[in-house]
Amino acid sequence: MPVWCCRCSLAAHFRNYSDTETEGEILNSLVQYFGDNLGQNVKAMPLVEETSLLEDSSVTLPVVVIGNGPSGICLSYMLSGYRPYLSSEAIHPNTILHSKLEEARHLSIVDQDLEYLSEGLEGRSSNPVAVLFDTLLHPDADFGYDYPSVLHWKLEQHHYIPHLVLGKGPPGGAWHNMEGSMLTISFGNWMELPGLKFKDWVSSKRRNLKGDRVMPEEIARYYKHYVKVMGLQKNFRENTYITSVSRLYRDQVDNDGQGRNISTQHLQIEKSKFAKRNWEIRGYQRVGDGSHIPFCLFAENVALATGTLDSPGRLEIEGEDFPFVFHSMPEFGAAVSKGKLRGKVDPVLIVGSGLTAADAVLCAYNNNVPVIHVFRRRVTDPDLIFKQLPKKLYPEYHKVYHMMCTQSYSLDSDLLSAYTSFPEHHVLAFKSDMKCILQSISGLKKIFRLSAAVVLIGSHPNLSFLKEQGCYLGHNSSLPITCKGNPVEIDAYTYECVKEANLFALGPLVGDNFVRFLKGGALGVTRCLAIRQKKKKHLFVERGGGDGIV
Repeated sequence: MPVWCCRCSLAAHFRNYSDTETEGEILNSLVQYFGDNLGQNVKAMPLVEETSLLEDSSVTLPVVVIGNGPSGICLSYMLSGYRPYLSSEAIHPNTILHSKLEEARHLSIVDQDLEYLSEGLEGRSSNPVAVLFDTLLHPDADFGYDYPSVLHWKLEQHHYIPHLVLGKGPPGGAWHNMEGSMLTISFGNWMELPGLKFKDWVSSKRRNLKGDRVMPEEIARYYKHYVKVMGLQKNFRENTYITSVSRLYRDQVDNDGQGRNISTQHLQIEKSKFAKRNWEIRGYQRVGDGSHIPFCLFAENVALATGTLDSPGRLEIEGEDFPFVFHSMPEFGAAVSKGKLRGKVDPVLIVGSGLTAADAVLCAYNNNVPVIHVFRRRVTDPDLIFKQLPKKLYPEYHKVYHMMCTQSYSLDSDLLSAYTSFPEHHVLAFKSDMKCILQSISGLKKIFRLSAAVVLIGSHPNLSFLKEQGCYLGHNSSLPITCKGNPVEIDAYTYECVKEANLFALGPLVGDNFVRFLKGGALGVTRCLAIRQKKKKHLFVERGGGDGIV
């Protein structure tokens, strides 16, 4: 089957270089080559036969990023050479942090010791670099202040690290698929990426912000525009679907001294006899006529920025696959907007106690669709998300929380006409006659007839392209990767996976579900790769400088 292969299109350009050279000084040539040619060549890659894919794999992309949401966009921005510096007039309200920043004012934050700068900082992320970068971009934001960023950005093109960002849709990722009638949880300025203020972009579009929170479609348009205005388009490929990410292994005992590249798929003997080398990324790209074009890329490093919205959480109970059971807000919202539930006497069952479930409650309630709201927690549970949201800023969510507390089901009364909550209940089964069976914490069962059901209990990333579905990367390798319960285990300062070298993860995959904090992942990854690139160049100079190669 024909594929387009980045490695093959580059091979002629670097055919005579040794592997050591390719990993060192040739990065400079890669910068020029990618800058001049990649934007045109990827769309018109030469077709090669599948059998040739593993030949002459001396040339690889330094980085492939999987996922083109805000995590992937921000990483591309920094890999493209944009560097943050302390602004000359800036004074950070944290005097200890400001003193540390003053010690190396001449250096970009990428070139400073992130562990030293992060020490002692606290915030709403478990990742210290995320907290550091957030407090530099939004000082004291959690205390209600709107201080300006203490950073300014410079484009230093000599720091450019060649990379590709692969995504299923346009830049912005899942933001293009979110229900448009709901406001974002975060303020608009918390959703912005470095170098382009969200309010400035809104003003340039001659739109007026009615409040600090905005619609998801505005954020999606902002992210798409950001890639264009920052000149990142050449690094992005849309309509790409990843089917496999696997290691290549190098034969350490080959007679010619060069070694052979062997895909893990073809490795039939013990891996201990081979050295891990680069990554092989396979997938396909959808084109205009609906056909699929397979591709194969090779990379020294892979960054996972997929988010966690690919696979909605399921109850795993009887009848969950009946057509009246939805598992996403867009599905449910579409059914409501098309009038499929209008005039129904039987209620809609909404399962979940998070903000997406609250959105579904509001959607139904505002369209006069009666609601049964089922959730496992107590209404007094301190971990309920509503308790973390100020009432003045999120009145609609506190309206839902008030109903959860005051309009709960009682054995002494029937269902309320508009909304009834069932705290500390779970769904046992759905039946083909559109009935559901609920069970309380005490074991009491109840049966209700429904017009529809929507299960909104979180979501999981689709990491099917990795071995073991990516489970081996988590803190608990026996469980699927989730944002809260089992994120990818990473080095706290480089975001490199603890259990897989040269594989990085950022954003929701490592527990940073808010855009405010996922930007720290881009900083950690960029610093790590920049340090390794310098070491490779230094090693190359030591090995080859005396031979007139450099």
